[in-house]
Amino acid sequence: MAERFDVFNTTYEDENHKILHGDVLTSFNKIEDASVDLIFADPPYNIGKDFDGLKEKWSESDFLEWCYEWISECYRVLKPTGTFYLMNSTENMPYLDIWCRKTFCVKSRIVWSYDSSGVQAKTYYGSMYEPIIMLTKHAKNYTFNHEDIMVEAKTGSKRQLIDYRKNPPQPYNTKKVPGNVWEFPRVRFKMHEYENHPTQKPESLLERIVKASSNEGDTVLDPFSGSFTTSAVSKRLGRKSIGIEINEDYVKMGIRRLDLPSNFSKEELEKEKKRKTSNLSKKVREKNPKSEEKQASLI
Repeated sequence: MAERFDVFNTTYEDENHKILHGDVLTSFNKIEDASVDLIFADPPYNIGKDFDGLKEKWSESDFLEWCYEWISECYRVLKPTGTFYLMNSTENMPYLDIWCRKTFCVKSRIVWSYDSSGVQAKTYYGSMYEPIIMLTKHAKNYTFNHEDIMVEAKTGSKRQLIDYRKNPPQPYNTKKVPGNVWEFPRVRFKMHEYENHPTQKPESLLERIVKASSNEGDTVLDPFSGSFTTSAVSKRLGRKSIGIEINEDYVKMGIRRLDLPSNFSKEELEKEKKRKTSNLSKKVREKNPKSEEKQASLI
């Protein structure tokens, strides 16, 4: 296994929210068995991203071995009635999906679909989505607040059609539970929620997950907190949160967004918007493997 980055193993917290600054596997040791209601995990994808100096470069076998290890920890800390949302790349998800079936119940396979402002592939179909799998410990006993996530029904109700299958016939419902294709725009530089993070996920996506699969007062865990969107949304919706993060710059984002006590100065925590890190495209990485020779591993 490759050499790990130095970690601080520092905790920042108040009575409802906690940030564990350190390596993900080490930090899991601080979380009790069956103590978490909801987990959202958006780990590195092992596709060469630069997380402000922490660059991912595993062999496929090392990466998957590491994933299986922290996913096992997710299973340990999740309550019997809890839910686990796992996000990863289209390349990695088949391996993770099959492995998770050994212990979890797969409830949904979700597609997060988004637009792209970049140059698309010319010799194959470029990726315009990221997969998410919804996993539970129990096949039937888990939280799913469907009424809290209803969306507009864009078919019959919008066209004011009548459903003649019902007796008596009546107009189609105007609201429905979302399907498994979710269309949320990616976070752009000019958006208010933008943070200086290369793979920030939109608040709207996390809001749906937190509302659906947890209740007020529940504890939500994000083991790869990044820009701390999961924790910020959880706080806004009246949940408790635990966030794990190895990068100090991102930990500062979390401290600011959650308003946690720390030894950092106001100036160190101040939000200063910058363009996201310059990550090479997949095509460039494949053509110029030497550009990655100096990259370190996140594990």
